[in-house]
Amino acid sequence: QVQLVESGGGLVQAGGSLRLSCVASGFSFSSYAMAWFRQAPGKEREFVAAIRSGGTTYYADSVKGRFTISRDNAKNTVYLQMNSLNSEDTAVYYCAAARGPIVLSDGGRYDYWGQGTQVTVSP
Repeated sequence: QVQLVESGGGLVQAGGSLRLSCVASGFSFSSYAMAWFRQAPGKEREFVAAIRSGGTTYYADSVKGRFTISRDNAKNTVYLQMNSLNSEDTAVYYCAAARGPIVLSDGGRYDYWGQGTQVTVSP
């Protein structure tokens, strides 16, 4: 049974930091590209960051320089370190997994999704 379980969300003041974690099980984690997406109220889901199985990383322009994605294949875990948070980062953050050479920013190409973790940034 495939599972992606996110944690680490919460309420933080603007300028603060959070680290999200996503623990995977039920599939060959090290062979999959992993990503974070987010969805704010009333908005469409958007790509945040991704990391390929080989470690290459990709970021949305809106988070570049502030967020860092990383993975620990020994722990079947992907992380999202978020710094310099602002109110526009408020959203539910989802972890996703994809097999194969996909366009990483295309959420429709991912095989598995977590249930999400809420991040709220107060002014």
